[in-house]
Amino acid sequence: MAEISPKLLIPESFQVSRDDIAGQIGLIWELIKAPLIVPFLRLGVYICLAMSLMLFCERLYMGVVIILVKLFWKKPDIRYNWEPIQDDVELGSTNFPVVLVQIPMFNEKEVYKVSIGAACGLSWPSDRLVIQVLDDSTDPVIKQMVEQECQRWASKGINIRYQIRENRTGYKAGALKEGLKRSYVKHCEYVTIFDADFRPEPDFLRRAIPFLVHNSEIALVQARWRFVNADECLLTRMQEMSLDYHFTVEQEVGSATHAFFGFNGTAGVWRIAAINEAGGWKDRTTVEDMDLAVRASLKGWKFVYLGDLQVKSELPSTFKAFRFQQHRWSCGPANLFRKMVMEIVRNKKVKFWKKVYVIYSFFFVRKVIAHMVTFLFYCVVLPLTILVPEVKVPIWGAVYIPSIITILNSVGTPRSIHLLFYWILFENVMSLHRTKATFIGLLEAGRANEWVVTEKLGDALKNKAAEGKNKTNTKASKRPKFKFADRIHTLELGFGVFLFFCGCYDFVHGKNNYFIYLFLQTITFLIAGFGYIGTIV
Repeated sequence: MAEISPKLLIPESFQVSRDDIAGQIGLIWELIKAPLIVPFLRLGVYICLAMSLMLFCERLYMGVVIILVKLFWKKPDIRYNWEPIQDDVELGSTNFPVVLVQIPMFNEKEVYKVSIGAACGLSWPSDRLVIQVLDDSTDPVIKQMVEQECQRWASKGINIRYQIRENRTGYKAGALKEGLKRSYVKHCEYVTIFDADFRPEPDFLRRAIPFLVHNSEIALVQARWRFVNADECLLTRMQEMSLDYHFTVEQEVGSATHAFFGFNGTAGVWRIAAINEAGGWKDRTTVEDMDLAVRASLKGWKFVYLGDLQVKSELPSTFKAFRFQQHRWSCGPANLFRKMVMEIVRNKKVKFWKKVYVIYSFFFVRKVIAHMVTFLFYCVVLPLTILVPEVKVPIWGAVYIPSIITILNSVGTPRSIHLLFYWILFENVMSLHRTKATFIGLLEAGRANEWVVTEKLGDALKNKAAEGKNKTNTKASKRPKFKFADRIHTLELGFGVFLFFCGCYDFVHGKNNYFIYLFLQTITFLIAGFGYIGTIV
């Protein structure tokens, strides 16, 4: 039987030599580009420009409001008639309300002593203070260490309780909820929550509690976070810039205008009656703190943010820990938005404009749009327009608006203004994970309820380095070494290659000089892809 020629199975137009394969690919590209690629990409540009304008208006609004707040608004202590709770010789400590301090923990080997010690050092009458250590640790050695630390403070006359559960149902929300069920909590009027790496100053309660005592409509007093390891490496400096904007602008604006903002999960004091009226702690999302805040707000309760009441804490200093934290912080709000949007719309206890603020500004723009536009516009759509020159991006959308947004975002951390350009590149990298997490939350996909506790190192690195200096022929301790394979992040590396290709194409054929940005963004994606962001000092 005669052999069948391969050419019989291939249309004549495709019977080409291998040298012409590239030409055929180019021909196919030209055939589909005009009817399919160009309209689709142009639609993407329009959508991204619309999202950029929404984010720009939001940032501009908050910028104007924060200026007005700083210039004309009365400070919270004047606005809410703050007065210190006085010690009374005749009444003793009875004029002080009973306060519960909850410290949720999970295998916090490096920081448990610091947090427990700070809580026990609070300046509040000992008979009006209950400290509750909620230990969900799975390591029996660590559980024993935490329990012994609690016993040590109890022997000094501190009313401290060590509580454990049989399982970790509900994670942090479950632990806090279980803690409030204890019989000795019934006499407590207020509860303050400190994560295991938080170190309040002794006067924390004396400065925060009077706002609740003298204002029956206030449910929450939120303090500002300060970071003890902000200068540890470039990763922590980048985080400080993002979080400082959140506290100095977003929290301040929400408190001053609508008396609403998202509880940060720690360094805050709640009125227990407000928690109960709102339905208590729920574990339906990974942002139980925000969930409670929204539900309490819908009941008519008000919140107060105190920017000058600061609590020391710790930032994730490894890229792996930071990625897990950002997944939780991005996925959780999107998932909560999905669950609560109609409940907010139907609510009759809050004003119309407060509903608009919560739905549009707090959730839609900040928790959904902000992540998506950063990634889709600057890491996907803009690079693709280089390959499709028929699609144009106006200069105001590509340069002017993002520049203004970036400047407005930087006001929270003026000491790091010199790092602003790298912060932009770093935020673009992280927007990849935040966008993915946001979609997971909105669609309630597989990892929607994933909870990975953020690793805290406390003073371990400092102590090890100090020990190393005291030993002869011993080098100062460094970060724990990781296997090279553990550092590899394929998503970042993949986008790094994509942006590098687009940059090379723009360098050869482009006219907008986008390649300068693309090559710098490529370097940042590759640094993250190889897991070295957390090691740059």
